[in-house]
Amino acid sequence: MKISQLSAKPQLIKVVLDDEAIIEQFGEALEFFTYDRQPLDIFMQLANLKQENQGEMINITRTLILDENGKQVIQGEATLPTTVLVKAIAKIVELLGKS
Repeated sequence: MKISQLSAKPQLIKVVLDDEAIIEQFGEALEFFTYDRQPLDIFMQLANLKQENQGEMINITRTLILDENGKQVIQGEATLPTTVLVKAIAKIVELLGKS
């Protein structure tokens, strides 16, 4: 296979948070979107973060939590409940680890 066959424009994909705690707290699964591929600089920033630098991880991953139109969910004064934010970050990191 030629590597050029793997090159493609990033596509929005739906991510579902549907663990027991989310269902119990909100009564249903929560969904958000992110791109199936991330720019190399974002990937490298996340890979190089140290455990004690959680604030920087949040700053980076907040740009990856999108709505169905590809717009950032967390911007300005809008934020997510901490439990949801932590689970969304974990899900994004998991997805990036598989790409």
